[in-house]
Amino acid sequence: MSRIKLATYRIQKAKEILSEASDCLQHKHYGLSVTRSYYAMFSATRALLAFKEMDSSKHSGVIALFNQHIVKADLFPKDIGKFITKAKDLREEADYGDFVEITEKDAKIQLERAQTFVAEAEKTAESLARTETE
Repeated sequence: MSRIKLATYRIQKAKEILSEASDCLQHKHYGLSVTRSYYAMFSATRALLAFKEMDSSKHSGVIALFNQHIVKADLFPKDIGKFITKAKDLREEADYGDFVEITEKDAKIQLERAQTFVAEAEKTAESLARTETE
């Protein structure tokens, strides 16, 4: 499978997951919304790593590769790139923490960041795809 095809698939998957995160927020499932927002960013991250033919079996590994080979290479804005680490931490709190209450505000912020992250990843993927086909 081509890198462009794989990246395109992963971006599309990220957009679908964003829609799920939005649905969860509307139905007041804030913890689940936070989790889906994170996974949208995670899928978008893996889309960009497809161009470098890189992946990892661990979430922390994917994020480390993204930071090292995408963000530090100035292919993705640093300020938006930081969203995924924060999202991972909040997702872990929501999924595994005891007595953790994820608020509507938490879920809205996470969703907004995920939407920004995925949109930026899509732009970056399009740019990388153009570079490959030239």
